[in-house]
Amino acid sequence: MKKVKLDIVGLSYSQTQSGAYALVLGEVNGRRRLPIIIGAFEAQAIAIEIEKMTPSRPLTHDLFKSMADTFHINIQEIIIYNLVDGVFYAKLICNDGKNTHEIDARTSDAIALAVRFNAMIYTYEFILASAGIVIEGNDFLFLENMDSIAKEPDAETVPSASSQPGFGELTVDELQQKLQEAIADEAYEKAARLRDELHKRSSSQ
Repeated sequence: MKKVKLDIVGLSYSQTQSGAYALVLGEVNGRRRLPIIIGAFEAQAIAIEIEKMTPSRPLTHDLFKSMADTFHINIQEIIIYNLVDGVFYAKLICNDGKNTHEIDARTSDAIALAVRFNAMIYTYEFILASAGIVIEGNDFLFLENMDSIAKEPDAETVPSASSQPGFGELTVDELQQKLQEAIADEAYEKAARLRDELHKRSSSQ
C-alpha cells in the first residue's frame, strides 16, 4: 500500500469537542489534513517536545527515549495503519542495529515518541482518503472550527483555554512568565493552555 508522509500541523484545544485536544497532521506537499482527538497527557508530551520545553523531571515518553538510547534502539518511523470505528491504530518501526521490529502503539503515544526520535510519520492513502480533510486557506481557523474528528480510545478532555479566568487580561510577557513558572512547577496542563493562548495571540496579529 502507498504510504503518505505527514507532518504535525497543529496541536490545540478543539472548541467543538468539549475542550479536548486536537492533533492535526498534514500531508507533506499536499492540502489534506488528518485531525485526531487525543488525551491531555499525550497532547502535553507532544507540545513540550515541539516547543522545546525542559521539564524538571523526565516525562514518561522522555524516559522511554532514554531507555531506548541506552540499549541502542532507534525508532525509524511510525505508521498510522488503520482506522476502525473512528479510532486510529499506529505502530512503531524500531531497529536495534541488527533487526527491525514493529510495535503496536496508540497514535498519540507514537507521535509523542516520533518527535523525540525525529522519526518520520506516515499513513496510508486509504486512511487519508476516508478521514482526511482538504484545507483551503488558514490552518489555524481549521483548528478552531472542527466539527467531527476521529479520536484516540479513552481520550480525556480538559477545560479549554477560553474558560481559564484572567488569560485574556494578561500581556504576552506575563503569559511567557507564567508559562515558565508552570513548567518549573510541573503544571503541564496549565503550561499547555498558556502555550495555546500565546499561539492564538501570535496568529491573530
